[in-house]
Amino acid sequence: MAALKALCSCVDGACRSTELGSACASFLGSQCGWSGSSQQACGMRRSGSVHCKPYACRATSGGEGSDARSGAEPLLLRVARGEEAERTPVWLMRQAGRYMADFRKFSDRISFRERSETADIAIELSLQPWLAFRTDGVIMFSDILTPLPALGIEFTMVKGKGPVIPSPVRTLEDIQNLRTLDDPDQSLPFIRQILSSLRKEVEGKATLIGFIGTPWTLAAYAMEGSSDKNLIKTKSIMMHNPEILHAFLAHLTDALVTYVCHQIDSGAQIVQLFDSWAHHLSPEQFSEFSWPYAEQLIDRVKIARPDVPLIFHANGGTGKLHIVAQRKHQDVVVGLDWATEMREARSLLGPKTVLQGNVDPMVLFGSEDVIRRAAEQNIRDAGGNYHILNVGHGVVQGTPEESVKLFCQVARESGKLSPNVSPSAELLQV
Repeated sequence: MAALKALCSCVDGACRSTELGSACASFLGSQCGWSGSSQQACGMRRSGSVHCKPYACRATSGGEGSDARSGAEPLLLRVARGEEAERTPVWLMRQAGRYMADFRKFSDRISFRERSETADIAIELSLQPWLAFRTDGVIMFSDILTPLPALGIEFTMVKGKGPVIPSPVRTLEDIQNLRTLDDPDQSLPFIRQILSSLRKEVEGKATLIGFIGTPWTLAAYAMEGSSDKNLIKTKSIMMHNPEILHAFLAHLTDALVTYVCHQIDSGAQIVQLFDSWAHHLSPEQFSEFSWPYAEQLIDRVKIARPDVPLIFHANGGTGKLHIVAQRKHQDVVVGLDWATEMREARSLLGPKTVLQGNVDPMVLFGSEDVIRRAAEQNIRDAGGNYHILNVGHGVVQGTPEESVKLFCQVARESGKLSPNVSPSAELLQV
C-alpha cells in the first residue's frame, strides 16, 4: 500500500497513471476478491497522494451492517418508517470519532473542517464504523454548524475550545444581513458529493443518515459565538429582546428546510435533527423557542419529502418529552438521551412511536457482561419493536472499539429477546 501511495498524484479524483488504478484494483482483488473499475479502486488524499480504497473491497464483500433480505429496503429504514422487523437495528451517535484508531490517522493531522468538507475524506470517515462494527446506519461525517457559512456566519474550530464564531448574530440588523440558502449545490457542494457517493457504497446494505442541528441549537451557537456552558449572551437576548431570537429562529428554519431536502435529494434516507442545546432550556422555554420551530421544520419537510423518516433527538429531553408527545401524528422517530427511562418514554409516547436510544455511552467502558446486559435491557424495555438501538449521547473519546463491536452484535442477536413491554391495552390508551 505504501508503495502504491508514492506512485503518483490525483487530479479531480482520477489517477493520472492508469497503471496505478490497475494496481489498486489488482491489490483489492487479491485481498478479498473485489472486482471493479480502476477508477473505483483508487482514491485521492487531500495531500495529493493516491490510496487504494479499502472500503470498496469490504463494502462488497460481507461488510454490510444490515442482514437485509434480498430486494428489501434496509432494516433501519424499515423500522424508522414504523414497520415491524425481524430484529432491532443499531447505529451510534458520533460513531465516526476519535475513539477509532483509523479515525485518528486523519484527525491527528487534518483540521476538522477540512475533514468534513473534503468529500473523499468525509466519505472514508463515514464508512469506517460501518465496516468495523456492521452498524445498520451510516451517518454522514459532518457537523451541525456546516450550513452556517452559507448564510454568512463563519466559524472556526479551535483545539480545546470547539467552534468559535468571530461575528456573532445578536441584532435584527445582523439577521437582515444574513444570506438565504437558495442553492446548496453552490454554497455547500461537498454535501451532495459525500451523500451521493455514500449512497452508492451502502445501497441495500445499510441506511444512509443525514443530519442537522435544530434552529434553537444553531441560533444558540451563532448568538453566543462559542460553546459557552451558560449561554449568557443568548439567554440575555431571550429575556430582554425575544423578538430578535424569534426572527433568527425563523430565518434558520427556512434555511434548514432547504438543507434537509437537499440532503434527502443527495441520497440521505433518514435525517436526524440534533437539539444539542435543549438542556439549556426549561420546559416552558423549550415550548417557545425550540420545539415550535423544530416541529415547523418537520412539518414542512414532511410535506416536501413525505416518505423520508425524521429523527428528533433533544439532549436533556427528559423533562420535555410530554411536549413532544403532544404532536398529533406519530410520524417522527423520537431519540432519547441516556437519562430518560425507556419504559416511561414508551408509556408516554405510545406503543407505535419509534424510539431511538438510549444506553448511557459510559456503559461502553464496562465489561462485556455489563454492555450486553445494558443493551439487552434497553431493547426489552422498548418493547421489542419500533425501536432503534443507540447510545443516549455521542460515543465518548477513549471508548474501546471492541465494546462498540459488542454493542452492535447484541442488536444483531436481538430477534431472540423477549420484550419487557408489549402494546397492551393500557399502553394503547396513552
